[in-house]
Amino acid sequence: MEPTNPQLRNNERSTQRVGEVKAIIKFLLWCILLVFCWPLALLALVLYPIVWLLLLPFRLVGIAVGGVLALVSSIIFLPARVLRAV
Repeated sequence: MEPTNPQLRNNERSTQRVGEVKAIIKFLLWCILLVFCWPLALLALVLYPIVWLLLLPFRLVGIAVGGVLALVSSIIFLPARVLRAV
């Protein structure tokens, strides 16, 4: 479903462009590293997926802890929201 607010669509496009620019910059930096020190560039290319897999559990724990903290803060602020609505 397409958002009805054109500002939201512009924000999504700008966020997508930022991600694309970051990817291009990373690729260009890797190409420069490949030119100056190709063994290090190839080592980085091989080790990146391994490091990503090793860090994945920590990322999942971070997501879970963030969710629990959001739940606790929502429970704590629930009485204030109820009183504000009255």
